Amino acid sequence: MERPIDLSLIIPIFNEEENIVLLHERIKRVLNEQGCSFEVVYVDDGSTDNTIMLLQSIVAHDSSVKVVQLRRNFGQTAAIAAGVDHSCGEVLIFMDGDLQNDPIDIPRLLAKLREGYDVVSGWRKNRQDAHLSRKLPSWLANRLIAKVTGIRLHDFGCTLKAFRWDVFQHIRLYGEMHRFLPAYAAIAGAKIAEIEVTHHPRQFGVSKYGISRTIRVLLDLLTLKMLGTYRTRPLHAFGIPGLLLLLFGFISGGTVVGQNMFQRSPRQSFGQNQLLPLLGLGFGVQCLMAGIIAELLIRVYYETQEKPIYVVKNTFPYAQAAFAEQEIA
Repeated sequence: MERPIDLSLIIPIFNEEENIVLLHERIKRVLNEQGCSFEVVYVDDGSTDNTIMLLQSIVAHDSSVKVVQLRRNFGQTAAIAAGVDHSCGEVLIFMDGDLQNDPIDIPRLLAKLREGYDVVSGWRKNRQDAHLSRKLPSWLANRLIAKVTGIRLHDFGCTLKAFRWDVFQHIRLYGEMHRFLPAYAAIAGAKIAEIEVTHHPRQFGVSKYGISRTIRVLLDLLTLKMLGTYRTRPLHAFGIPGLLLLLFGFISGGTVVGQNMFQRSPRQSFGQNQLLPLLGLGFGVQCLMAGIIAELLIRVYYETQEKPIYVVKNTFPYAQAAFAEQEIA
């Protein structure tokens, strides 16, 4: 189905009152030169400062802007999902609202898409963040994600990405899955490219991310691997470790029986010495598998009932006539 406009720029926002006005000025300067119809979709993810007031002022004076206000802070994945659901463009571009992504890279993303790609991902090669708390964990996570998914990107965490809209016909977002969007797109058969993009140091406000999110990334990566590799054959994921544990149980059980039958000294048996490690191993695998089952069940719950992972408080619409073609300056 043909979409009514060419480009939707989707920006999740959370407590960025110092950045939002300057960000919008830079965005409009770039988009007005693209010679295409566009909209800017700001998703306010439960901001507690003056962000929503500034966004209301922007939408009142700019007919190309749409604002989606969520009832609370649902996280970046939910904010992106809300932006996608409220967008109208054939091409969707995501970027952060903290001025670290630069709108000047938008034309380069569009040019790469026109080469026949479905997804173009940004690579912050010269990333302007703290080394130990941001860059090192990100480097390790990117290497791990590339290894597990087989998608050879340098920077999965960069929000600045461009997608053809039809890619999202096969993607549903949950948890912290926004950083795995290229991998999900690849599972659906999308053609993916990566380009270097500009990255600026944060000037105003504070980062909303910390090193604690690494654990969430690892758990979501496990889910991605399950959905990507074992979605239609889950018994392969459950059966292999189950058989190994069963074999180990038979061997250790046989050892314990043999020791009890033939050992005359009062020394502790193999089973007594290894009881806690065996229990820990067994329960650990059970917990991981139960978590994966829960992930699958929650998807069934949402998708069968068509429930979004966010709750909208307000939307601020704009005149549909504003989709006029923007002339190249």
